[in-house]
Amino acid sequence: MKITLLNEQETELLGAELWRILPKKCLIFLRGDLGTGKTTLTRGVLRAAGHNTAVKSPTYTLVEEYQLSTGMFYHFDLYRVKDPEELEWMGMQDYLAEPCLCFIEWPDQGHGFLPSADLEISLSTEAEGRVADIINLSPNKLKLHWKNNDILL
Repeated sequence: MKITLLNEQETELLGAELWRILPKKCLIFLRGDLGTGKTTLTRGVLRAAGHNTAVKSPTYTLVEEYQLSTGMFYHFDLYRVKDPEELEWMGMQDYLAEPCLCFIEWPDQGHGFLPSADLEISLSTEAEGRVADIINLSPNKLKLHWKNNDILL
């Protein structure tokens, strides 16, 4: 499913809508070049969940952890990972075993180590906006409400 995002605010709104429909344990892969809105989308999810302090990209820390009222939320950025085995050293399996929401930017850097995602979101630039291509890989059907339309993922 492709969704056109006109600006940063719409990218955050899409994140807020995702917060509304995602199960409490869900693995989401975020794909896209630098600057396409992966962290902005994540910020929208966190804001909708009630988190009101800064949301930063975990480019240098590899993971940012957020305690939400519904449980843990982990935001990973694997851009700097050179070998998927690094994920074992940082305890990735422990993170993924928890009942949590987990967003992973640059998941290809963990190829062969990461399990399959429940949802994949690819962000790309188009004109002055963005396009989000969302693929639901889980057996659960999700109903996204976007611009007065219900979209079944």
